Amino acid sequence: MSADFNSRLIEFLNASPTPFHAVETLARRLNEHGFHRLEDGDSWNLNPGSAYYVVRNDSAIVAFRLGTQAVLESGMRVAGAHTDSPCLKLKPTQELNKKSYVQLGVEVYGGALLGPWFDRDLSLAGRVDFEDQEGALGSALINVRKPVAFIPSLAIHLDRTANEGRTINPQTEMSPIFLQHAENETFSFDDFLLQQLLTDGVKARRVLAHEIMLYDNQPASLVGLNNEFLASSRLDNLLSCFLSCEALIAASNEYTSLVVCNDHEEVGSLSTSGAQGPLLRSVAARILHSQAADKDGFDRLMSRSSMLSIDNAHGVHPNFSDRHDDKHGPILNRGPVIKINANQRYASNSHSVALFKSLCSRVGVDSQAFAMRADMACGSTIGPISSAALGIETIDVGVPTFGMHSIRELAGADDAQALAKVVTAFFSR
Repeated sequence: MSADFNSRLIEFLNASPTPFHAVETLARRLNEHGFHRLEDGDSWNLNPGSAYYVVRNDSAIVAFRLGTQAVLESGMRVAGAHTDSPCLKLKPTQELNKKSYVQLGVEVYGGALLGPWFDRDLSLAGRVDFEDQEGALGSALINVRKPVAFIPSLAIHLDRTANEGRTINPQTEMSPIFLQHAENETFSFDDFLLQQLLTDGVKARRVLAHEIMLYDNQPASLVGLNNEFLASSRLDNLLSCFLSCEALIAASNEYTSLVVCNDHEEVGSLSTSGAQGPLLRSVAARILHSQAADKDGFDRLMSRSSMLSIDNAHGVHPNFSDRHDDKHGPILNRGPVIKINANQRYASNSHSVALFKSLCSRVGVDSQAFAMRADMACGSTIGPISSAALGIETIDVGVPTFGMHSIRELAGADDAQALAKVVTAFFSR
């Protein structure tokens, strides 16, 4: 597979410590390839053959090519992913002062695997809302970049049963150490954020609110004796966002194709920028109305459209192979995974599976299948949510990974580009 593809993917992962930064980076890439930014509050004038994108809440993005074929006749090809990942997010009031240490008050965002957050170099990034010198409101993204926080483990000498299995209390055991100072000193986190804004050239006077997340300062990298694996934070699900947008950039403009990268999937998707919100339906309706005003046009459009819900799949772990169904254990670097669940936790059905398999065959990519053990609960994706909300036929697929929801996850170095080839063929069929 192309080293250039993985190089761009690694660059994207390193530049995207939060959903806000991921959307900013994707928008920059789309701009470079001739996509035009639209604003939610404007009236859209869309031209067949042109490419556009719109951003909502700075954390979700929809990009699309308006095909030269009439969209109501040819349908729409949709790929969906999500920009958010489980993490530690700062509370509104951060500072905790204990034993001369300033710690940060955090809460867990999503279903994070907490153990790997200990003993790592952590940094801070996110969005800050402020008041400027004239009293006007503004917002800006910040990324501290250097390691500024650390959650130390308790030494085994003080917890002799640590290796025998223990629970982690996120309220009392997960507060990162941020600073050491004398007992009579004071520290203001808002002042720290203000200084960061000023250093970045933002003319702010007072910080009013923020959404700040901790992230692992270790960059993404290829690992393995032959560089056959990709290790990084936030592979779930930035990897899918990246490959979907790369596929859209490479696609033809004959048919209308669209990528939606929603926020808040890890916490249920119920938000203005989440899959349970109006974002995808709103953009699809506006695309349709640019060409047709039929009162039943939207339902007709959805009946002729199809969607790929792209989210990482569980590769069969060699140390825990008993956690998988024997016949459904995806292997890293063996191709994209089709995810199937009898109880509709995934949206795949026989029609959409057949379509995806035919696309894989067309571009020479192998596919795999994943189904949970019948005695274990199954996770879900934006696929069933989007499919139910729009009435669009959908399949759930993804790249197999290890350590999903850990601070650092592992994928095969070949799989992201392989899936991107399939998605490009989907957009261009």
